Amino acid sequence: MNEPPRDRHAVDPKLLEILVCPLTKGPLEYDAEKQELISRSAKLAYPIRDGIPIMLPEEARALE
Repeated sequence: MNEPPRDRHAVDPKLLEILVCPLTKGPLEYDAEKQELISRSAKLAYPIRDGIPIMLPEEARALE
């Protein structure tokens, strides 16, 4: 039962299914290139560091 090696920056797809924006409780979009979770409703991008989503509004980047 060996699992294939995972990219250490990859986010568990099951985790992505249950995560929501902490401010709006709305859905998030995964941006693999920028390693961010995007909340369109809050206009914020939450960073993903070493495969761990940082779901703190003060750590998020404002979207234009």
